[in-house]
Amino acid sequence: MPTAAPEPGRRPPVRDPEAPRRVTLLELFFDLVYVAALALISRHLVGSVTWERAAESLVMLMAIWWTWAITTLVTDIYDPQRTEIKLLIVAVMFGALLMTTAIPEAFSSRGLVFAGTYVAIHLGRGLFLMPAVRRHPQSNQRALRIFVWFAVSAVPWLVAALAAHGTARLLLWFGALAIDYLGFRLAYPVPVLGAVPDSQRNVTAEHLSERYQQFFIIALGDAVLVAGTVFSLHHSEVENLAAFTVAFATTLLLWRIYVHKSGELLPHAIARAAQPSRFLNTAPYTHLMMVAGVVTTAAGFDLVLLEPTGHTPPAWLAVILGGPALFLTGRAAFEYEVFSRVSSSRPGGVLALLTIAPAGLFLAPVYASAGAMLVLAGVASADYRRSRGRPPEEPMPPH
Repeated sequence: MPTAAPEPGRRPPVRDPEAPRRVTLLELFFDLVYVAALALISRHLVGSVTWERAAESLVMLMAIWWTWAITTLVTDIYDPQRTEIKLLIVAVMFGALLMTTAIPEAFSSRGLVFAGTYVAIHLGRGLFLMPAVRRHPQSNQRALRIFVWFAVSAVPWLVAALAAHGTARLLLWFGALAIDYLGFRLAYPVPVLGAVPDSQRNVTAEHLSERYQQFFIIALGDAVLVAGTVFSLHHSEVENLAAFTVAFATTLLLWRIYVHKSGELLPHAIARAAQPSRFLNTAPYTHLMMVAGVVTTAAGFDLVLLEPTGHTPPAWLAVILGGPALFLTGRAAFEYEVFSRVSSSRPGGVLALLTIAPAGLFLAPVYASAGAMLVLAGVASADYRRSRGRPPEEPMPPH
């Protein structure tokens, strides 16, 4: 006799392959936490512009980003309309908000809150999913593999929070993140089970590309928030108005360069790829670079709006020019994902930023910021000239 179909309430919460995969309102609500997180990270960076502070900001950004990226993959694999998945998203949202509150003191008194919540998010997700998908062996084994890797990385996360300070905590947390990021890239291999098969790592073009685009817009929202907030407190002089105008124009250019062709065609590129899992392997890293570039650029806005005149300290210049350079580097990698080639304007823009750096040491911060804006304008202009009058370029899978 044929086996009866499972009752809807007892069916594993895995997505139906034929069901639409548009982003849900709960996912958009979930993203709101990260507006505050990115703003606090950019503020942490400018609190004392040093290499150590920059490394701390990078660690916190990588941790916050990974809670978002893995949750996004969960909503791509599992049905976000199911009650249990909704509860999981809300729980991660609460955890991400708790991590966000610890950002200002993560490397001092609130390290355990930051690290403990990060570990609880990732281990708790596995402990929640494994029973929920126990009737779906492939999903259960995938959740188990991921849980094992996060259990390993939990050790340096918690040891650093409990017993290490300063540079030791920084290095241990970098090591923990290396485990988390490497595990994803290697498809979470574990003894006996091996790695997650490629057949279980395919992604949905419509949903995943839309999620990454939305997070990039959130990062731009951080830049807008910083520019508007700082200018509202220091808006009495012409220099502040000029710096505010440059900040707005720079944000607009970052958006334009991101969406030009690659951002528009990403869903089609994923859908056309022979192995969509290749995009899954690279997209978290390329978008992390671009988001880091935007967050650093926002920190530069903070510095310039507070002190638009006078000489530019080398550390400030590294932030003001380094943010756009990091964004262009990530944007070049992103372009390679979609077209399997890199436009010369991307490395050309990075080279131009390096070229103007020595002169920036003798200029006021507002002029250094304007120089970065002009370089981005040149990149956007080159993009426009290259595509004007030509038929739309077809996306190609990466080699």
